[in-house]
Amino acid sequence: MQYGKAFFAGFLATVIFHQGVFALLHAAGVVPVGAWNMTSVPPLGIPSVISLAFWGGLWGIILWLIIRNMVGAKYWIVATVVGAVAASAVALLVVFRIKGIPVEGNMIVGAAILNGAWGFGVALFMRLARNIGA
Repeated sequence: MQYGKAFFAGFLATVIFHQGVFALLHAAGVVPVGAWNMTSVPPLGIPSVISLAFWGGLWGIILWLIIRNMVGAKYWIVATVVGAVAASAVALLVVFRIKGIPVEGNMIVGAAILNGAWGFGVALFMRLARNIGA
């Protein structure tokens, strides 16, 4: 049951926190494209944001395995830092290379901000799920 909650937390954190911060960065003129991209992606033709959220859900399980026994500030800090560092490293060093997207210096900071927000969101949703007895 915890793994399902963690997947759902990661999925929601992607749609709300990651993409919400992405929308703010777009509004500020920092990124050229908007959030919540509905362009279909292969092989299933699902919207890009749903594909991203699916992977966010899988990452949510991994993050939950790391933070589940932590308490206090450590819980929040580790969730945010793991999101900012680990998820960004995989995105920039693996996913972007597979997709042929060149990595530029400013993308590192942007990825850390987006994925840090995602990590915080996962931690928040998992804490809420525990507090409401879900």
